[in-house]
Amino acid sequence: MGIREEVKGFLRHLRLVRGYSQNTVEAYEDDLNKFTEFLEKEGVSLEEVTLQLLDRFVLSLRGYSASTRERVIASLRAFFKYMVAERGLEVNPAELLELPKKPKRLPKALTLEEVERLLGAPDPSTPLGLRDRAILELLYSSGLRASELVGLRLLDLDLEERFLRVSGKGSKERLVPFGSHAARALEEYLLEGRPKLVKGSSPWLFVNSRGSQLSRVGLWKILKKHAAAAGLAGKVHPHVLRHTFATHMLIGGCDLRTLQELLGHASLSTTQI
Repeated sequence: MGIREEVKGFLRHLRLVRGYSQNTVEAYEDDLNKFTEFLEKEGVSLEEVTLQLLDRFVLSLRGYSASTRERVIASLRAFFKYMVAERGLEVNPAELLELPKKPKRLPKALTLEEVERLLGAPDPSTPLGLRDRAILELLYSSGLRASELVGLRLLDLDLEERFLRVSGKGSKERLVPFGSHAARALEEYLLEGRPKLVKGSSPWLFVNSRGSQLSRVGLWKILKKHAAAAGLAGKVHPHVLRHTFATHMLIGGCDLRTLQELLGHASLSTTQI
């Protein structure tokens, strides 16, 4: 069996049969590409892979973080399970592959004062500043994931009722409310900022300086820029605002079940952390 062809088939299976998102499939692809390169250097076929060889591969990743190694092992387990079930591989060498132990760390959250500094960083006198302020207000007001925010279309927004139709992990849709500050920032962006950025028409709610869909990398750069301006360099990324939203909701009296729905968590234990 050719490793590269089998990996391509597995990725197609994840997309078409399992319905995994593009981001998840790309993560599997990155992990299995590392493994493919390792096998090619070793001159070993898929049928010859053993648990000992997989252990050596995982050891070769010791320069990576524990969470990255854990993800790679999960990818290997899923791939070899597929190979046995769908492609006739006789033995699953990854079945007994152990996950590395990593410390459980609580998510970090910003203080109210830090949030105020961050939300006040964009310059509302420019179209990009109006966009950035709307993005920051919405992230803090809704707890959206980065991929969910950049995937928002104009049709997903109900400004009058103040809610979003969000497509989350596993293509599961949920309705997410947002507050009056975010609504006001969105309204100003849609009236005064977005029309100056979009050339022609675009279905996307948030666009870049060329009028195209804002990417996750673009969102990260926006957050990094305003975090530095607010004196919060290194402390802000999309998930920090998501954790901050959740933490401040709990402080305000929100119950865990409601928060689970708002965040789009499949498991309550994730929300509890």
